[in-house]
Amino acid sequence: MAHATLDPADPELRQRIEDTLDSIRPYLMADGGSVRLENVTDDMVVELALLGACGTCPMSMMTLRAGIEQAIRRAVPEVTRVEAVAPGVAR
Repeated sequence: MAHATLDPADPELRQRIEDTLDSIRPYLMADGGSVRLENVTDDMVVELALLGACGTCPMSMMTLRAGIEQAIRRAVPEVTRVEAVAPGVAR
């Protein structure tokens, strides 16, 4: 796979993910929530903490898949998946 040689700790890769999250955060904040990048795994899975209202919203998984994951994968095609993790739990 083309992304097998990418370093998930690469600052440029992480910045591209953060830039994408920055474009989404205003929409999440409008509903009392937010999101934080916790980790990027060796197999290019982005682990995000859903914060505030996003952490308890019954629609959060739909928002994660249909909104956040789609935006990240469009901007950073090396990402294979986006997962929600507990805040502060980088694996």
